Amino acid sequence: MPLVLGIETSCDETGVGLVRDGVLLGDALASSMDEHARFGGVVPEIAARAHLEALQPMVRHALDNAGVALAEVEAVAVTAGPGLASAVQVGLAAGKAYALSLGVPLYGVHHLAGHAAVDTLEHGPLPDRCIALIVSGGHTSLLLLGDLARDPIVHLGDTVDDAAGEAFDKVARLLGLPYPGGPAIDRAARDGNPDAIAFPRPLPGTYTFSFSGLKTAVARWVERHHGPVPVADVAASFQEAVADTLSRKAVGACREHHAGTLLMVGGVAANSRVRALTARRCAQAGIELRVPTPRLCTDNGAMIAAVGDLIARAGLPPSPLDLAMQPTLTLTQALVRPSRSTP
Repeated sequence: MPLVLGIETSCDETGVGLVRDGVLLGDALASSMDEHARFGGVVPEIAARAHLEALQPMVRHALDNAGVALAEVEAVAVTAGPGLASAVQVGLAAGKAYALSLGVPLYGVHHLAGHAAVDTLEHGPLPDRCIALIVSGGHTSLLLLGDLARDPIVHLGDTVDDAAGEAFDKVARLLGLPYPGGPAIDRAARDGNPDAIAFPRPLPGTYTFSFSGLKTAVARWVERHHGPVPVADVAASFQEAVADTLSRKAVGACREHHAGTLLMVGGVAANSRVRALTARRCAQAGIELRVPTPRLCTDNGAMIAAVGDLIARAGLPPSPLDLAMQPTLTLTQALVRPSRSTP
């Protein structure tokens, strides 16, 4: 089985991983998050420059961690979209350079397929049929999965505005909490009452997500409140609304589509309340819940190497070296096809 080098640069993490036959041999990760914190969000040009500086050192670190040489790499997988255009371009150019210099196949892969694939590194192959809840800073989607490498991916529902992670960042800013908002709200909520404020549950009875209205409801509550804002209670009540919404829709999708496994991945899957409430509801419904460890929930190189490993083992044809990055790419296949504008 080929040794796959995976490269991830879709946002502010520079990730590199090495996977062979479903086993993670080594990985490395650099983050430019601290450089973005004073702006309250990711600045694309800062992220792109950070990727340029970090990518080669991260490749070296991953190779050292795996105990292999660069010459042993037999395929390269790289995020081709979606993501910040300038950031994706850095990783894709590097992936092409490594593949060309090594004389090995290049696989341009979908970032979200990597999130789904990373769980296989911890819990083994995915079942023939499962529901995936991908919930991160830029994406919130419910998907019906078959063979991740070969089969089309069916969207049951997506966010129509703010993704869950984006809402966490914006609510944290309202409450004077630091960036990134997800971990900050999770910490603050530990001292709060999740039933203190009845925030709305967006679009009940559907698989469509919308968190902009929930964020606005928090803002309006804070504006109307007299006296010091009870940050812990607001954080806990907001977090409960998000966890309730995500877990209810995901378990409902499993029941409707007769899927015995729910895969929950993405940065928000690291949130303690989202994990706990989803686990409880899955247990009540007799559904197996698969969630990677928190460090693999956020963007990383292991996930891109994992999906590249699945694609290589499936025998799919490699990507052309003129593959263009696609920053707004919809997930329909794990392997990114050239866009119509690509020569």
